[in-house]
Amino acid sequence: MKLTRRQLLRAAGYAGTGALLPSYLAGQSDEAGPNTLSGVWLEPFVDPLPLAPVLAPASANAESQQYRIAISEFRQKVHRDLPPTILWGFAGSMPGPTIAARRGCTVKIDWLNRLPLRHRLVVDHNLSGAGKDVPEVRTTIHLHGGHVAPSSDGYPDDWVTPGAEQKTIYPNQQPGATLWYHDHAMGITRLNGMMGLAGFYLLHDPEEERLGLPSGAYDITLAVQDRTFDPRGQISYPVGPAADAPWVPEFFGTHVLVNGRVWPFLNVEPRRYRFRLLNASNSRVYELALLPEQPFIQIGSDGGLLSGPASRDRLLIVPGERLDFIVDFRGREGHRLTLMNYAPAPYPSGGTATPRFVMQFRVRRPINPTPDDSEIPSRFAEVTRLKEDAAVRTRRHVLREYMTADSRLHRVLLNGLRFDDPITEDPRNGTIEIWEIVNPTIDAHPIHLHAIHFQLLDRRRFDVRRHERTSEVVYIREAIPAAPEEQGWKDTILCPPGQVTRIIAPFSGTPGRFVWHCHMLEHEDNEMMRPYLLRG
Repeated sequence: MKLTRRQLLRAAGYAGTGALLPSYLAGQSDEAGPNTLSGVWLEPFVDPLPLAPVLAPASANAESQQYRIAISEFRQKVHRDLPPTILWGFAGSMPGPTIAARRGCTVKIDWLNRLPLRHRLVVDHNLSGAGKDVPEVRTTIHLHGGHVAPSSDGYPDDWVTPGAEQKTIYPNQQPGATLWYHDHAMGITRLNGMMGLAGFYLLHDPEEERLGLPSGAYDITLAVQDRTFDPRGQISYPVGPAADAPWVPEFFGTHVLVNGRVWPFLNVEPRRYRFRLLNASNSRVYELALLPEQPFIQIGSDGGLLSGPASRDRLLIVPGERLDFIVDFRGREGHRLTLMNYAPAPYPSGGTATPRFVMQFRVRRPINPTPDDSEIPSRFAEVTRLKEDAAVRTRRHVLREYMTADSRLHRVLLNGLRFDDPITEDPRNGTIEIWEIVNPTIDAHPIHLHAIHFQLLDRRRFDVRRHERTSEVVYIREAIPAAPEEQGWKDTILCPPGQVTRIIAPFSGTPGRFVWHCHMLEHEDNEMMRPYLLRG
């Protein structure tokens, strides 16, 4: 049955009056069907979900794999009714191809910057590291979640310009996990990410493969991003009210892309599927649920598998975070399940979640005659919980937002310090620390630490007003311990407003300089990022 535009909007959660609709939908006719580009009203679920190809290495042996990956500009279809969109990506695709690595096998990648000399989006030269004295287009690729040496981490200032190469070595001496690679250039990460510079890096582990989880064609990556398109089908990114200061504090797009397509559909068989979900959006938090209701069985998080399965009705995922889960489509033959988003933007204080559609699953009769012999064991990985008394130091960090006289967000800082201020975090290699992240702002901030994984201890509400007056942290509720789905290894953690989020982190690796930051890319680009020094 073909739905009218009003029925589609009602299903997506939009109000019935044009005044309450997002501007890109207001004023359109009530007919769903072939769409004009005026207002960029797009029909959902008309394009199949693209499946990211696995990139073949240029050379390989039992101990290492070598890749040469070009970063370039190209045109790619993102919806049936849009002309090809100008994008930036890896090896000619957005998202980039999946890099499949194995634990203990070193991966060496030469990232070749083949981008144009001028940026497609407006650069704010007031931001640290993005002045007019540096090239407008720069890249440095970061393996998010990788335990790497400082020289291969993609430090924000270690950028290369068009025509140059960045050489990285990833030792892969860590448990199997869903990692990802993306640009991290100082002051323009949000712009390079908006153009498309992201891709999956799957680290496989023989111990995981013995568990019998869904695999092969039934192990699917999902990169979720939001975008806004102009009437010509090109990426539209907002600028601030001042012509000489175009930075905006957050970005929330009008359409959701999964693997580079707007609101796609995926034909599935009535069997178990494993999905590796990445929130590659700039600022948007998603709270996902299936309609009709269907539980998710979460099996992993940023740093790999959990100790056991966790059944969840909804999945909350912040920018930079990954969730590994299974959906069992058995008994759903002939049905369509829509993945919906219920998180307001900004999260959690915003208004209605718009857009609500993400993608659709269409359960078909079995295509593969091979029976589903996958399993969901009761135990996965051995995740030893770290003891608080093992920490040699506790550090308190305060997240700050600074407003202009007309109540616009001007700058966001960690501990009131800018990126170029002297280093204040200097953990010693081989030690464990507890970090208390105090969030007196109204926003939820996803905090990411490079080169390590950590564990969530708990979250606890505190008296924000008293903190603003005296800088004291006075708790007003009991601590909320980590839920089962957050008891695995993490590299990106949700820090809710009005709460202290406590993490415990083992610092181990090659000594040198790394960074920690908010993974809302607009915040990261405007000083909400600090270096830390791993001492030998």
